[in-house]
Amino acid sequence: MSVEHPIVAITGSSGSGSSPVTIAFEHIFRRERIKAIYIQGSAFHRYDREQMQAELRKTLKEGGSLSHYGPEGNHLDKLESLFIQYAATGTGMCRYYLHTKEFADKWGQEPGTFTPWKEHKKKSDLLLYRGLHGAVIADDIDIAQYPDLIIGIVPDVNLEWASKISRDTALRDYTQEEVRQSILDRMHDYVHHIVPQFSRTHINFQMVPVVDTSDPFTLKRPPTLNECRLVIHFQKCEHPDFVELLALLPESYMSRADTIVVPGEKIIQAIEVVMMPLIQDLVEKSRDYGNKRKQPKKSKSGLIGLLGQSRM
Repeated sequence: MSVEHPIVAITGSSGSGSSPVTIAFEHIFRRERIKAIYIQGSAFHRYDREQMQAELRKTLKEGGSLSHYGPEGNHLDKLESLFIQYAATGTGMCRYYLHTKEFADKWGQEPGTFTPWKEHKKKSDLLLYRGLHGAVIADDIDIAQYPDLIIGIVPDVNLEWASKISRDTALRDYTQEEVRQSILDRMHDYVHHIVPQFSRTHINFQMVPVVDTSDPFTLKRPPTLNECRLVIHFQKCEHPDFVELLALLPESYMSRADTIVVPGEKIIQAIEVVMMPLIQDLVEKSRDYGNKRKQPKKSKSGLIGLLGQSRM
């Protein structure tokens, strides 16, 4: 943790609903004139797409398991190094994983490959990480100790699968059977390395469908936000004024003493209302500590990084 160079981690698997969370943070940063380095967790995968498929076939033949969820499929040491360096100096080494042809073409590369490692040297108010391992602990690596604020994005499992099936078949040219096999291949790592992180977060946002998702492989389309409810659990942070929070979020209610439920279509509004004071507090302390009272110009605030992929 670093007062001068704070780190915010959004942790959750792809298809979990982290895209609206990223959009909400973009709104907060622009409104508050905050400049944030944006890091996607896919940059720290150990293998590119072609290599991963080859390694997976080899591992399965040997009776083992390998996935992007587990430490064997990632450079968690490099992620830890980034967090350590950023907390100390406000800089760090990173790269981009190019998910689609659209983004790969801009770099003159193939989809599913990485850009070269490069050091981020631009001045920023904080680092925003969005990926699978913002609170992971594996062997001697403890990523959870570095972020000042950890946000869990935790969907209902069938909703997560339905979203993954829709995205991977439409955008990444996978067959439905390939997606099914991918889910099975990484189930062990999901249970042992993804799920435990959500007990280490400060706040969890969980999207729950209110339509039938019993068989996500036969759904014609994933549930829309209007067909879901957002459950917000304040876990390891100071509780807000719930009376004020409920007033700011119409149709919301408390289901437990530390949990509120909000209509799914209000996810961006809810995240902004909940997160705004927490982000303001981090940045104000950072600017006070480093005597950085001058805010960046509006045109220079927001996220710095490969932003188009933040919508995926």
